[in-house]
Amino acid sequence: MYKAPVDEIAFTLKHVAGMAEAVRAGTFGELGEDLVEAILSEAGRFATEEVAPLGEVGDRQGSRLVDGAVKTPEGWRDLYHDWIQGGWNGLTAPEAFGGQDLPHMLHVAAMEMWNSGSMAFALGPTLTMGAIEAVEKHGSDALKATFLSKMVSGEWMGTMNLTEPHAGSDLGVLKTRAERRADGTYRIFGQKIFITWGEHDFTDNIVHLVLARLPDAPAGTKGISLFLVPKFLVNADGSLGARNDLFCHSLEHKLGIHGSPTCTMIYGDGRFGDEKGAIGYLVGEENRGLACMFTMMNNARLAVGMQGVAIAEAATQKAIAYARERTQGRAPGWTGQGMSPIIEHPDIARTLLTMKALTQGARAIAYACAHAVDMAHASHSEKAHQWQERSSLLTPIAKSFATDAGVDVASMGIQVHGGMGFIEETGAARYLRDARIAPIYEGTNGIQAIDLVTRKLRLSEGAQVRGFIGELREVAHAVAASNRQGFGETAARLEASIADLADATEWLLAALAEGRTAEALAGATAYQRLFGLALTGVYLAKGGLAEAGDGKQEARIALCRFAAENLLAETAALRDRVVAGADSLAAARAILD
Repeated sequence: MYKAPVDEIAFTLKHVAGMAEAVRAGTFGELGEDLVEAILSEAGRFATEEVAPLGEVGDRQGSRLVDGAVKTPEGWRDLYHDWIQGGWNGLTAPEAFGGQDLPHMLHVAAMEMWNSGSMAFALGPTLTMGAIEAVEKHGSDALKATFLSKMVSGEWMGTMNLTEPHAGSDLGVLKTRAERRADGTYRIFGQKIFITWGEHDFTDNIVHLVLARLPDAPAGTKGISLFLVPKFLVNADGSLGARNDLFCHSLEHKLGIHGSPTCTMIYGDGRFGDEKGAIGYLVGEENRGLACMFTMMNNARLAVGMQGVAIAEAATQKAIAYARERTQGRAPGWTGQGMSPIIEHPDIARTLLTMKALTQGARAIAYACAHAVDMAHASHSEKAHQWQERSSLLTPIAKSFATDAGVDVASMGIQVHGGMGFIEETGAARYLRDARIAPIYEGTNGIQAIDLVTRKLRLSEGAQVRGFIGELREVAHAVAASNRQGFGETAARLEASIADLADATEWLLAALAEGRTAEALAGATAYQRLFGLALTGVYLAKGGLAEAGDGKQEARIALCRFAAENLLAETAALRDRVVAGADSLAAARAILD
């Protein structure tokens, strides 16, 4: 059974991602380390004792559509209400609407633990938190007054409605339409698919954020508007009114996350109300809805990265526990009676250490991204701009590297279990099934690579990424200067991987400047992986250098050395794919015709 690694999470937040320094500097007001520890400990307790035991129940039972209503798995509705009573839904929300206005770093750390317990359960609250941010930043005062307090408390949940059957990730071709009404509202007509938690029995009302197009809107993404469309209309006194003209048509039958209802939503077919059309309220300005929705999407992308970390952590814990108990053969050097535990076999040990290194590296990347988000909010002027650029640079890496790690680590976990891993009863397979969606949604990892290469590398004309690489080199130099034998060849391997990253970065920037976009994109995914691996090595080294006084430094150094000497050699091959792979791709594409 999963147990939240509260100590390791707190260590990574404070000593690797930068929270301790920010707290000491007073960046987060009166927030102190005691409160941080208390929040993490209680989040970990809730994840371990309340969420995790119901994760298997949710996977086995799934959510069901019965007579137009969604029935969630046994115990989940009560679990959600226990969760909101703990105040978790408003952790980072504005105080003006009942939130606690705490740093985003605490939010992602807590979300990691809840997702490890059950990714399917945690998906719903994740989307609500993103919807809160979008409405708070872009909604009118009237919308905020009507909806935000209920959403912050968790009494109402939120969703994100983007995808349509014909559109996929290309939002510029969406067909859902909005019609203006004289009273300032809009009528929404259309179909949305893959809407996570679009219908459920957790809350009395559901607040849908829906992308739609006005009749006179420009073509493409410049003609998209964002609307708040509640399941039930809200009366002037805040009570629920009539049912809005929207409903869940069907639920998808999925590979994983069975407890999470993934809905096809129909807007405006006349099933409810006196007139066809779901009543919606404009969020932001007409034809500028995509910019408003990106507030929610950026939040969601980091949250999805945390799902990858969460699954990797849970899968690693299960694999280590199994490897300690399962006996088979006699490992080299085994002196005990009978067969040795499989954890004693070198190949199993290598696999488990790879799982731990990827998990901890992905965790550090995601927490560092959250730290940049917090610092951008807490800083002013030029510093705020620099931190905003840092969070923008790290977001596609945090989303892609962590979700790829979640899939890879979950797959390795099944391998450690052997044939028993392929049997559902052991629970190892659920992690792989759940993890597989994360590299796909909220912008596929291929889209993240495009964003990273074509947009994020060119922030401040390349100065942001170059400055960041310079910071990574400082960590490698610190490892070399430490003269700690436990690091082995870590310093040299770090310097080599950072050099690979720098060379690939300069090649891509040059290719983009010369208009060779297709050549740059041919290596975008390889570059994204290269960046993530280099960051993994650096952040593990940063953890090994930290004097936390918890007696675990030597173990962290050992894991850092393992990663540096076993995983970082891949960066050289990835660099080669970036700078030399475009011609072979172009030559081979005819094979696909």
